[in-house]
Amino acid sequence: MKIIAFFLPQFHPIPENNKWWNPGFTEWTNVACARPLFRGHQQPRIPGELGFYDLRLEVTRVQQASLAKQHGVNGFCYYHYWFDGKLLLERPIEEMLKSGQPDIDFCLCWANESWTANWVGRPDDILMPQTYPGMNDHRAHLEYLSKFFQDNRYIKVNGRPIFLIHRPLDLPNTKETLQSWQKLAKEYINSDLFLVGVGNDIEKILASGYDGVVTYSLMAAINDYMTPLRKLWHLCMHTILKRPRWVISYRVLQDYLIRKEWNNLNVFPDVLPNWDNSPRLGRKALVINDSSPDLFFEVLQSAIKSVKNRPKENQLIFLKSWNEWAEGNYVEPDLLFGRGYLATLASVVKK
Repeated sequence: MKIIAFFLPQFHPIPENNKWWNPGFTEWTNVACARPLFRGHQQPRIPGELGFYDLRLEVTRVQQASLAKQHGVNGFCYYHYWFDGKLLLERPIEEMLKSGQPDIDFCLCWANESWTANWVGRPDDILMPQTYPGMNDHRAHLEYLSKFFQDNRYIKVNGRPIFLIHRPLDLPNTKETLQSWQKLAKEYINSDLFLVGVGNDIEKILASGYDGVVTYSLMAAINDYMTPLRKLWHLCMHTILKRPRWVISYRVLQDYLIRKEWNNLNVFPDVLPNWDNSPRLGRKALVINDSSPDLFFEVLQSAIKSVKNRPKENQLIFLKSWNEWAEGNYVEPDLLFGRGYLATLASVVKK
């Protein structure tokens, strides 16, 4: 069984973020500016033993991998950004590939959506559009990815490198595009890919040619929880008490985060330890309040039970996420729980 954690590389400055936001902007910029928006709101979230790290430093990347492996995380799934040949935030994974460090398994997830100014309430302000210009771009993309697929740390399913697509149905002519990718993979690495879409429209994703699906349990849980009456109550609290738009207890949402879809062979669970994107969105945020390692224990345990009787190669669980700090979605040590979430991972895996 493998537990693979989504990993955000936006913890080092890049020229584009310097231009769009401010010089030196990283994920930490929003994290450090966060403030509590209601009584009992756990903000700001302050990192623990790793500190406000910089992913340009190999020592940081090695420390993260060491913590992960000590506590039952088998690999990282790094978000990858490709815009018609333009790369963003590529430095950490390219240096990891070149140096051979850290010594931890990994895979890639193409975060194929446009970058916007949604963080400051301007979702229609497109900073970097995600386009799909055609076959030449697919060829250039697969050629770039092939060097990662051939690394001996890259995670494979039945010998096929696993590659995730964040918005799987956004690819134009999805089925034909995926078929062309498989042909290119045969050409570049002499192997098929194991292509996985992220989302909740499971039947449609699989019918489009993907080999598997990683659920997006947060959005599925919210959709199931939000009856018209509950939606009205939350909007009243937002308007009258000036709270964030959606504040929901993790304990209330817990049963919704455990998905029956996880019992399908080609569906891989994503387990959510916490969520609070108010550092980015302020009062427009979704806050899953009162999350804790103890509550996360039940969700993780259910995910493991759902895959433990599958063939070994299909026993994959995705942890969302390792370090998405500005979305309050992480398991790295912080000042509130220390290594609490990691200890929970370790205890469930050991059990």
